[in-house]
This record gives sequence, structure tokens and C-alpha cells, in this order.
Amino acid sequence: MIGGIFFMDFKEAQYTRPDFADIKARLATYTKGLQTADDPATALAAVTAANKLINDYTSQQMLASIRHSIDTTDDFYNKENDYWNANGPLYENEERKYKAAVVSSPYQKEIGQIYPKPDLMAMKNDLKMANEAIIPLQQQDNDLITQYDKVIASAQIAFQGETLTLAQLGPYRQSPDRATRKAASEAYWGFFADHEADFDRIYDQMVQVRTKIAHTLGYDDYSQLSYVYMNRFGYDEKMVAQYRQTVRDKVVPLTQKQYAKQAKRLGLAKLAYYDLPVAFKSGNAQPQGTADELVAAAQQMYNELAPETGELFAYMTKNHLFDLLATKGKMSGGYCEYIPALKAPFIFANFNGTSGDVDVLTHEFGHAFQTRMASWIKDGLSVFPTSEAAEIFSMSMEFITYPWMAKFFGDAAEKYKYNHLEAALEFLPYGILVDHFQHEVYTHPDWTPAERKACWRDLEKQYNPERDYSENPALDRGIYFFRQAHIFEIPFYYLDYTIAQVLAYEFWKRFDVDHDPQAWSDYLAMAKAGGSQTLMELIKTGHLASPFEPGALDDTLIAISQALDGVDDQTLDK
Repeated sequence: MIGGIFFMDFKEAQYTRPDFADIKARLATYTKGLQTADDPATALAAVTAANKLINDYTSQQMLASIRHSIDTTDDFYNKENDYWNANGPLYENEERKYKAAVVSSPYQKEIGQIYPKPDLMAMKNDLKMANEAIIPLQQQDNDLITQYDKVIASAQIAFQGETLTLAQLGPYRQSPDRATRKAASEAYWGFFADHEADFDRIYDQMVQVRTKIAHTLGYDDYSQLSYVYMNRFGYDEKMVAQYRQTVRDKVVPLTQKQYAKQAKRLGLAKLAYYDLPVAFKSGNAQPQGTADELVAAAQQMYNELAPETGELFAYMTKNHLFDLLATKGKMSGGYCEYIPALKAPFIFANFNGTSGDVDVLTHEFGHAFQTRMASWIKDGLSVFPTSEAAEIFSMSMEFITYPWMAKFFGDAAEKYKYNHLEAALEFLPYGILVDHFQHEVYTHPDWTPAERKACWRDLEKQYNPERDYSENPALDRGIYFFRQAHIFEIPFYYLDYTIAQVLAYEFWKRFDVDHDPQAWSDYLAMAKAGGSQTLMELIKTGHLASPFEPGALDDTLIAISQALDGVDDQTLDK
């Protein structure tokens, strides 16, 4: 038990494919019960039963998805993944009938005990997509996502006598030896170039399918639809366009200054594309110890940070709620999921011996901690807030844990922190590039794959002018976005990371620069609120400034510049 919540060992969690006919009948019964309720107690009983049912079968879907991502060669979970690809939209369609009854019920006060206000707002958005004609299109989209994942997971790249996955090439791409990192980068991008036709075909079909979904639902394009399904409450396309312009005008000049300093540290007149992952001539800061030793160091860190963080990390370790090592057949990337039936978070990663391993233990645990604090919310899918708000907790945790980095990096801790602060700044233009690219793609759905790649390359030159692909024709042609899974799997999500990064930087300033004694309690209050508040409400709860306000980035960017300029980066290169 932890705070009254039972954690089951993930290895022992039983997966059973739900019976769709049974689920459909039971959900229909609860829906009718809510529609015919003539008193608050009856209405509350109906939504309580329906919510438990949805939490339970959604948890089964999550278990299947997680285990499939851990091993894409597992025949059983391959078949279960195919089942959910085909049937997930059918479950969603039945849920929408129930949601229609929820939002139209006269007993909103009682229903609010189960569904917070943002949840009801999201339900209304979801009902805008209540059209059975899109189900076959959603099924096609799911299948295309699986095709993309399988191409990525299939990577078996021969390098220096080994056969490596894309994630396992990571340390070589960050090698202080320029010849090694160049060769590793060529091998890495060679995989994408070799499969260029596959990625082009998959993405082209995705764009066509998603455009059909938008048109079927009455939207001009999929970009416009994204503001509905991403539940962007309190801001719109116009505000986002202005935000993108602010990043281009104010952040890009700062990043170019940092890249110039990086080139000087590396002793180069100009950075090539394969130099960009390497911050120091002596090599990037690398964590010290095995994966088990990193986890042990993280346990010590979280014990010291707060009782709640230490307790949660210990339970997650004990109950196998981490899968951290890069293995054959495993999907790339990292994520944190919350499983409603277990009332537990799960963290997936691909450790490869780089500083990214520590980033996972802070970033993804920030997500996990937030779900732990908000697990009082009865709708399991609302434990997480909307995606841009959810990322605040993960990105902020990366900064909050700065005082403990010596546990992972020893004498290279300051080197790590400098590079991490710098990299977060450099991420902002890239994150905006991903969002801008998708906006252009979906407002020009008739583009050919070549035109999409040309658009990517043009936007790269605006947001990431430091990228010199003169030695790599495929990258210069615009294939870089093939590696960005979000573009294929979760369209328009990447904007959320940039919004959260700006807000996380505000917490960095409060924790690391201002030493604000109120910072942790504000972070904690936001975490506990979770999905019971919208992004804008959470910003107020945490006493933060909205990134969409004019001049909102100014103070933060000044603080970042002063912090980076205040360090003699040459002395870190040892």
C-alpha cells in the first residue's frame, strides 16, 4: 500500500482481451440508467459503474500496448495490438454514446464527483468526433502507426562488429572521436535513407487518412481538427502562430550563440550535422555506473527530495513498473503511462549509457509523480491533465533534481547541467519546427512526399540554421523528420513539449536562480490538481506566467542567458 493505493507487481498483472459485445451491452445499460435517472443518487451510481468499466478495459488496452512496445516480436501481443488497432475505435464509439448522456444529464453536480470540469469539456470535444463513418479511417490510421513502429523496431545496424538498434547507436553518435561519431551518424541516418520509400508511403497514407477524418467531421483540415482532439482549452491557432513567431525571433538568436560556443569548444570552425550531439571535445557528461546503480542513485535522490517522491520510486522499483534497457525488438523512445485499474504509473525507456538515461529517470518520473499525486481523480484518464500541462511536471522535474546530479555524473555534474540547460533552450526552436511542419503538411494535404520533405528542410533553415547537411544528401533532402515518432503517431503533440518547456524554465528560475521557498509547494499543488484543472488554471495554481502573454519569455530568456554566460564553458571541457 502507498497512500491508500494498492500497487500490483506489473509482471503479475493479468491481461485478458475484453469481450466487446459484453462491454457494449454493459455500457449501454449504464448509459440508459443515467438517461432515465430521476434522482442524483441513481445518476451517480450509473456514472460510477460506467467509469469503473471504462477504467478496467482501458487498462487492458494499456497492458497490451505496453507489452507490445517492450517486445514487438512477441506473437501474442502482436495479435493483441492488431485487435486494439481494429477495435479501439469501436470502443470509443460506444463511449461517445455514454459521454453524450453524461454531458446532457441534469445532475452535473453529482457527476462532477467522478468527472472534473476539464473532463466534461473534453467529452464535449470528443462528441464533435462522434461519427461512425470515421471508424474505418481510424482503424487504417492505427494500422499505419503500427507499420511505422515495426520499421523503426526492425533496425539491426551493423557497426564496428556489432549489430545495434537505433537507440544503441546513441553513445557512438555522441563519441568525442569525430570519425566515430560521423560513422555512427552515417549508419543511423543510413537506416532512414534505406527505408525512405517506406516512411514516405506510410506518412503519405497517414496524411490522406487523417485529412479524410477531418473533412468527414466538417473541418477544413486536420490541423484545425487538432485543436479539438488535443483539447487545447484557453488558446487558439492565432495565439499559437504568434507564439511560434516569438520563438523564432527571440530564441533562435540565442541558440545560434550557443552553437557558436559549442563549435569553439570542439575546436571547429563550423559544426557539421554529426557534431551537434556532442557538446564538449572531451565528450558529453556520461552517467557513472550500471543501470541498477543509476536506479539506486535515483532512489537516494528521491528520498532526499521529498517523502512522497522517495516512497513512489521505491514502490515502482519493487513492483517492476520500470522497463529501462534497450533490447532487440523493443520500440524506440520513452514514455510514462498511468494504468487506472492498477492505480499505478509505468515507465518505459531505452537506456544506452548516455545522459539521456538520467533524463528518463527525472523526466518520466516527473510524469509518474504527478499521476501519483492526482490519483484521487476517479476517472483514470483524467489523472493526467491535458498533454501540454502534463509535460510541465516531467520537464520541471529535470530541473528540480539539479542539486543531485553529482550522484549520477560525479565531477562532471556541472558539465551535465550546463549542457542540459543549453539543450533545453535549443529544443524550443526544434519543437516549434515540428509543430509548424505539421501545420503546413495538413493544410497542404495534396503535397507529394518530396514536397513535404522540402518543406521540412525549408523550416529547418529557419528554426535550426545550424544544421549543415552538406555531407549528407538524404538529410539535405529533408528526411530528418522520419525519426520523430510523434509526427507519425501523435500528430500535433510536439507543440505541447515547447509550451511545457517554457513553463518548466520558470520553475528552473524559481528553484535554481531565485531559490524560491514556495516553488516546491506550487509544483506539488499543480501535481495534485492534475486533470481537474485546465492548462490555464494550472498555470494560476502554480503562480506561473502564460507563454502566450506578450513578453512572457523575456525574463526567462534573460535568466537563461545570464546563467549560460556566467559559466566559463571552456573549463568544463575536461
